[in-house]
Amino acid sequence: MRLITYTVATTADPRLGAVVGDNAVDLGALAAARGVALPGDLLSLIAAGPVAQETARELLAGDPSDRPAGCVRPLADVTVLAPLRPGKVVGVGLNYVEHVEESSRSLDTDKEPPTRPVLFSKPATAVTGPGDPILHNGDLTQQLDWECELAVVIGRTAFKVSEEDAYDYVFGYSIVNDISARDQRRSGQWFFSKGQDSYCPFGPAVLTADEIEDPQNLDLHLAVNGETKQKGNTRDMLFRIPKLIADISSGVTLEPGDVIATGSPSGVGAGMNPPQFLTPGDIVEATIQGIGTLSNPVVDAR
Repeated sequence: MRLITYTVATTADPRLGAVVGDNAVDLGALAAARGVALPGDLLSLIAAGPVAQETARELLAGDPSDRPAGCVRPLADVTVLAPLRPGKVVGVGLNYVEHVEESSRSLDTDKEPPTRPVLFSKPATAVTGPGDPILHNGDLTQQLDWECELAVVIGRTAFKVSEEDAYDYVFGYSIVNDISARDQRRSGQWFFSKGQDSYCPFGPAVLTADEIEDPQNLDLHLAVNGETKQKGNTRDMLFRIPKLIADISSGVTLEPGDVIATGSPSGVGAGMNPPQFLTPGDIVEATIQGIGTLSNPVVDAR
């Protein structure tokens, strides 16, 4: 399932939907029409577990021509929001070899690849949806940067999970653009640099895990104003998804809907010669194979 959260012009209430072709299918309305109970938002659907998720699949498996009026709308007629608001976003730094090298040149990080995952957090208030603005506050930063990352959405409570069992805890995958104010790193701490409002564009959809044959073989691409800045593949992660889940859950409980942003390939603005950074008016597009494109404008927030 390709799951989204969206609104329509007639109401501001967010709807839980599934993308089918070029349409958004309102799962809540479809469930009500069938007399079936289904959580009304994506976070609740994830938390409800496999039975609720199978109900959603069964609803979508029915004859498309038999769906009640109002349950299906063209995607062009809806506003897609961030899929959900995670309880926590765990970021992973320096998780691609070439990014380790470019960061050591431009950001004074260690030249040697890390021996354990480098972790940081983004608050839920940083999360913003597709099409929403990335806020450029020139009083706080002149070095606003991009990072296209595969987002792993946790499906059930995970604590002290082994690498062998880690994929059993994955609900699905999405895209995070790990926006970073490079000149707001503080004594090696990245929270303010990466955690300001709008610094976690997320979406446009969550693709359930059964739809991805191999999450460790997905192309990543990021463009600014149509110009390619990043090209990579998740096969080049230093620490793969099972290792990340095992490492994080060794001391931090991961809960349904939590997001792991698995790190960025090379091609960030700080690593370019000369460095390039985002400015108001830019359009940033992060694309991951099979998942989609997350596009956001940069706006002046002063």
